[in-house]
Amino acid sequence: MKASTFKRHVTDSFRSLKRNGGMSVAAIVSVTVTLLLVGIFLALIFNVNHVSREVENDVRVRVMIDQKTTKTQRNDLRDELQAMADVSSVTYSSRQQELDKVVGSYGSAFQMFGGDSNPLNDVFIVKTKTPQATEKVAKAAKKLAHVSEANYGGANARNLFRATDSLRQWGLGFSILLLLVAVFLISNTVRITILSRQTEIGIMRLVGATNSYIRWPFLLEGAWTGLFGAIIPIIIVDIGYAVLYGASAKTFASAGYALLSPGSLLVGMDLLLAVIGIVIGAVGAAISMGRFLKI
Repeated sequence: MKASTFKRHVTDSFRSLKRNGGMSVAAIVSVTVTLLLVGIFLALIFNVNHVSREVENDVRVRVMIDQKTTKTQRNDLRDELQAMADVSSVTYSSRQQELDKVVGSYGSAFQMFGGDSNPLNDVFIVKTKTPQATEKVAKAAKKLAHVSEANYGGANARNLFRATDSLRQWGLGFSILLLLVAVFLISNTVRITILSRQTEIGIMRLVGATNSYIRWPFLLEGAWTGLFGAIIPIIIVDIGYAVLYGASAKTFASAGYALLSPGSLLVGMDLLLAVIGIVIGAVGAAISMGRFLKI
């Protein structure tokens, strides 16, 4: 296709969007709502899979030490943990070291919790000989004196899957339904454009315009609708995820895990949302052309 021809198609597609302003806005809003929910759903799924892999492969038990525990009591607790048959090593991590991990993962904003404001506990990181032994060691550690909590991968994984499984299923079904609604609205928008230009299309056919030449402006109109509808969801998801990532820092770091960083997640997901928008827009246009553009 020549550059001048493609430029003409692009111009015609924008003119059609402007001509059918009300329907175009409705279609774009539909795509916006759909992709916003799809973006939230994708961010949830990617992080669930990431954290679950970390949790399932973890052979550590994080034993939280009561904050009032003395140094002697802490050493006795270490000896008790080390004496367990399924334990391979016990490593001490102070409250300050735990806070340093949070700052390293989530930024200097969390340095304000230093000193007496530090809400984290001293921790013994207990490595087991096998992943299967973590549950047994965690249960035994909870019964020891001066232990406030003992977390291990298997328990976290089960809780995580139970909490998100139903949300994943409903979210997927609802997203598919909204995608179909968006395709329907885009299809109707393009249909109105086709009906309003029937005379023009007839003249184009009489002077020898090819089928592809006639179809391109409508296909581009649908694609633009999908792309424009993806812009706001991308912005909202990016900002929202960055805020959530920072707010969840302490909770996840205290358990020894972290969400996917915004840099590693959002670029690919933004591109995916834009592609989904373009695809559903083009599909909606193609449906209208198949049903109403008899060429």
